[in-house]
Amino acid sequence: MDQNVLFMVILIGAIVIALAVLFTFVPVALWISALAAGVRVSIFTLIGMRLRRVIPSRVINPLIKAVKAGLELSTNQLESHYLAGGNVDRVVNALIAAHRANIELSFERCAAIDLAGRDVLEAVQMSVNPKVIETPFIAGVAMDGIEVKAKARITVRANIERLVGGAGEDTVLARVGEGIVSTIGSSDNHKKVLENPDLISQTVLTKGLDAGTAFEILSIDIADVDIGKNIGAELQTEQAEADKNIAQAKAEERRAMAVAQEQEMKARVEEMRAKVVEAEAEVPMAMAEALRSGNIGVMDYMNYNNVKADTDMRGSIGKATDPKDEDDPSGGGTY
Repeated sequence: MDQNVLFMVILIGAIVIALAVLFTFVPVALWISALAAGVRVSIFTLIGMRLRRVIPSRVINPLIKAVKAGLELSTNQLESHYLAGGNVDRVVNALIAAHRANIELSFERCAAIDLAGRDVLEAVQMSVNPKVIETPFIAGVAMDGIEVKAKARITVRANIERLVGGAGEDTVLARVGEGIVSTIGSSDNHKKVLENPDLISQTVLTKGLDAGTAFEILSIDIADVDIGKNIGAELQTEQAEADKNIAQAKAEERRAMAVAQEQEMKARVEEMRAKVVEAEAEVPMAMAEALRSGNIGVMDYMNYNNVKADTDMRGSIGKATDPKDEDDPSGGGTY
């Protein structure tokens, strides 16, 4: 009797453990929920997902949601997208939103957009409800040299066909900024931009800035226009300052060259004076040589000294009777 009881206890324990393992490995509750929602999926399919390391709830719950919304999807499509690293729930939500908005969007394209790293649900929502992108203040300089700052609001709608491989919001902002700068720069006067700010939006819209992007530009509205600096006057001031510095540098160069030339001339004068002194020093030597050689006599030398003394006396008298005295400022002199 005791052995029978022990055997029954062991059998019941084994059955409980087997059921616990079975219900843990096989999502019976999820299978029942799918059958209740009208999604026909076999229990072996769920077991196969477990073996392929796929979380069944990540596939079955979105499938239930899609079937309830009237979409025709299979477990193989959702499971393959899950194995590829995609977000199955987001893809199904995007398909449901597109179906409700009458937007043609296939599962393959939706899965490709999701695998490309874009939020496909946000793109579908943006297709239904366009998004407004506000640019910072973009500065441009008109032809009269006045800086004009403009802020724009860009209304864009997602282009489902170009979401894969299309440029993002940064490209749209850069192109619109370039268009605003070129439009302001081509204006003859900054007052024209202030009077007609819609001229900027019209010019930018005609350039087709949404080409190659994932968006379609619906409108560009100028929100604010401000006056900046007088760039033309600042440039002229800086140019004048630069010209002044160049002129001063050239004048300093000419002055330095003049000073150098003056010093050179002084050096040449001193050199000539040295040559004169050297020549004068050779005169007594020549006289002595002439006396020794008998070319002149003593009397000739005395006469030479008398003539020299007489010449010096006449020079002294001439300096004493300089015509530029106080009695005759014109230089006539007194005789």
